[in-house]
Amino acid sequence: MNREYDVLVAGEINPDLILSGDVEPAFGQVEKVVDSAVLTVGSSSVIFACGAARLGLRVAFIGKCGDDLFGRFMLEEMRKRAVDTSPVIVDPLLSTGLTVILNKGDDRAMLTFPGAIGALRADEIPNDLLRRARHLHVASYFLQDALRPGLPGLFRRARALGLTTSLDTNYDPTERWEGLDQLLPLTDVFLPNATEACALTGVPDVEEAAARLARIVRVVAVKLGAEGALGVQGEQMARVPSLPVAVVDTVGAGDNFDAGFLYGYLHGWPLERALRLGTVCGALSTRAAGGVAGQPTLDEVLTYLG
Repeated sequence: MNREYDVLVAGEINPDLILSGDVEPAFGQVEKVVDSAVLTVGSSSVIFACGAARLGLRVAFIGKCGDDLFGRFMLEEMRKRAVDTSPVIVDPLLSTGLTVILNKGDDRAMLTFPGAIGALRADEIPNDLLRRARHLHVASYFLQDALRPGLPGLFRRARALGLTTSLDTNYDPTERWEGLDQLLPLTDVFLPNATEACALTGVPDVEEAAARLARIVRVVAVKLGAEGALGVQGEQMARVPSLPVAVVDTVGAGDNFDAGFLYGYLHGWPLERALRLGTVCGALSTRAAGGVAGQPTLDEVLTYLG
């Protein structure tokens, strides 16, 4: 399919402020000193978009942000990473969201100001934009409050216009895991992690959870963290190990897995090889703080695939 974009991402726009060191707050007007503070690209959707562009996919992004410091920072960072931000809706009445990440060793806590994160609506994504892309990707399902009700209709429109679709729900802060019954049958590639897959299906075994999801979705790729990834496509199930690396920060590892896996999917790779590409992208992204600083190029990833 000869179209302008390989992937159109519809998602949230917010930076991450990552504080590392002794970050556990002490109230009572106590001031603590931390080791580092980094303002970097945040949001699952944007990290994915930057990772996909880094691999060489042609990526466009539609979302909403405010006409403020955080919004301008995010748009500039996306443009520097070859993501087309021309479809983004800048609304001066909104404030761009922000996530503060408290990084403590191999654990972290997150504080999020939603701002414009949940403001994009499905009816603000025109067919003319969809026609320019081969594939539509959506992440942070449970955070995108205005987009969520219209997603089944958006995925139907996309498929009718010849696009394939993918979804990464990310975690549900309410832990109810509701609302996906109409959307999953319209999803070509589903990209949960193990916790999300088991929560959505109500079964504790990740292989059984993936198999159940694959009865609804064409391709399921489940992220297993340090244990690698598991994929199901039809009757085929594949499992691949992770790539051992010296981990600096795991923020965005799952989004970078998504970028790698979808690169393979869009290029018609076999399931196992696409999973391997995803796991390598996810692992290499943990070499630096934040979700984008360690994102690999395709040439770099291919050296690990053989």
